[in-house]
Amino acid sequence: MEGNISMQVYLLYGGKSAEHEISLSTAFQITQAIYYQYYSVIPIYITRTGTWLQGQTITEPAKFADNLRLEEADKKVQAINEHENSKGIKFLPNGFNVEDSVVFPVLHGPNGEDGTVQGLLETLNIPYVGNSVLASAIGNDKIMSKLLFKQAGIPVVPFEAIDAQAWKHDSEKVIARCEGELLYPMYVKPASLGSGIGVTQATDVVELKNAINDAFLLGSRVIVERGIAAREIEIGLLGNEEIATSVPGEILSFDDVYDRKLAMKEDHEARIPVELDDELLTKLVDFSKRAFAVIDGSGLARCDFFISANQDIYLNEITTMPGFYKNAMYPRLWEAVGLSYSDLIEELLQLALKKNQASN
Repeated sequence: MEGNISMQVYLLYGGKSAEHEISLSTAFQITQAIYYQYYSVIPIYITRTGTWLQGQTITEPAKFADNLRLEEADKKVQAINEHENSKGIKFLPNGFNVEDSVVFPVLHGPNGEDGTVQGLLETLNIPYVGNSVLASAIGNDKIMSKLLFKQAGIPVVPFEAIDAQAWKHDSEKVIARCEGELLYPMYVKPASLGSGIGVTQATDVVELKNAINDAFLLGSRVIVERGIAAREIEIGLLGNEEIATSVPGEILSFDDVYDRKLAMKEDHEARIPVELDDELLTKLVDFSKRAFAVIDGSGLARCDFFISANQDIYLNEITTMPGFYKNAMYPRLWEAVGLSYSDLIEELLQLALKKNQASN
């Protein structure tokens, strides 16, 4: 190892959400690419049951992803470096060393990118990568974000918001509202989960009722959207005050319901960059930056758009902690600009430090 380590990075990953495995894969790939001449990495693994475990400090690339899948060490075990980083000791959030440290949370969904962890880190006044409490909470809630985007003049797909009480007391009225305002096929999803988690296509009223019931098993609020025959174009954002945008990329290989797990496959098809006419690209960049400003974003985000055959633009969603494993769309969009995965990690760490310094 060359150079002097000047800062430690707490890598926060795992969690209780359905995207636990994606988070674990992301954490592993970050350990492969971070600049160890400047940082050491302290893995903080949140188990599926919510236990926080601290593993051995990492000063070189981890050998396997499962090295980061920590199991609680026996109370009699003093060291935490047995079995290739597979053991960890319980960690309390107030155990973060604030001096010369930065937290890199690569968590998704509830208790990850919804503002809860961000609020904890704000309270501890420790620098962390990514969006603040407000931006994370809004970005994670598809209903609130779409309402704000509509108010800001950013076009979104027609939708209906459904709360559990309304569905419980008068489901027929809810169905009538959906059928009166939207067209089949409709897409039903929980309001506060990842892009492809719990999404169901409904082509008739029976499927619509079943889809809504299934979505309520995953959350207390549900969103129903009109199906749009469209291309899916994605743009990455990076920065705090000065916001840079990546080249646009187009998802090519997805089924009727896009499942983000497809992007984990090396043969996942995407066109990066995708050729768009200047007027369309200008609009996409403008809508991306406006959406980021509306939620008070900072650090990073990915804006996902639908483009119809008539060149109508709809902002599908803004993701405040986009998939960050190396083969995910967000890093690939920046790689096409010339920013390597390692340099992207470094840029995000520096943005986190600058944001914390500016707020103190």
